[in-house]
Amino acid sequence: MSPETREKLSHVSCATLTTALFKRGLRNVFLQDVHPITPKGRNMVGPAFTLRYIPAREDLNTIAVFESREHPQRVAIETCPEGHVLVMDSRQDPSAASAGDILVTRLMVRGAAGIVSDGGFRDSPKIGGLDMPAYHNRPAVPTNLVKHQAIEINCAIGCAGVAVFPGDIIVGDDEGVVVIPAGIADEIATEAAAMTLFENFVSERVMDGQSILGLYPPTDPANREAFDAWLKARGA
Repeated sequence: MSPETREKLSHVSCATLTTALFKRGLRNVFLQDVHPITPKGRNMVGPAFTLRYIPAREDLNTIAVFESREHPQRVAIETCPEGHVLVMDSRQDPSAASAGDILVTRLMVRGAAGIVSDGGFRDSPKIGGLDMPAYHNRPAVPTNLVKHQAIEINCAIGCAGVAVFPGDIIVGDDEGVVVIPAGIADEIATEAAAMTLFENFVSERVMDGQSILGLYPPTDPANREAFDAWLKARGA
């Protein structure tokens, strides 16, 4: 992902992105029931680095597995590249934790752009206080070993009902998280940035009392001309 694309995606909403993706036939891109632990007032943007959980099996998923340096959850935390988003397939089950504050803090210190789970995090108040966006379904206090067995790193996963492939571009705002296929991220970012400018123009007009008819969408040519003048006045 280019710095230009990252910058554009840092200033557009997930709602706008879903519309741009819908125009290309992509309908299932917004993670369902995944929310920011604490709204940050800024976007999370980064390529996906994934971790997949399966149902825990009691004979293989004891507390002793955490002693292994090869444990996939620990390896994911220590190898997620800087600027990436760790996205976890926790089987849409928030009854046991996907991770806790110590691991998430380590991920932040290593330079990750954020973390996403379709399950839940323990120590969520501490995670919410970190200077890194974190998204989950709801708080989950029991250790992940109760329900989840970390099994594979950086593979295709399903997170909150959405397919996520390594390298897909993940964008999160204060509403939730959207997945952009890597191959179209540049054009989606450009289109969404343009859509955002137009929506800002529309919002100003609506606040001034104008009807949305012919304005949103701009089927009246006069509104298109007004938008061009609005852009010119702002040097856009």
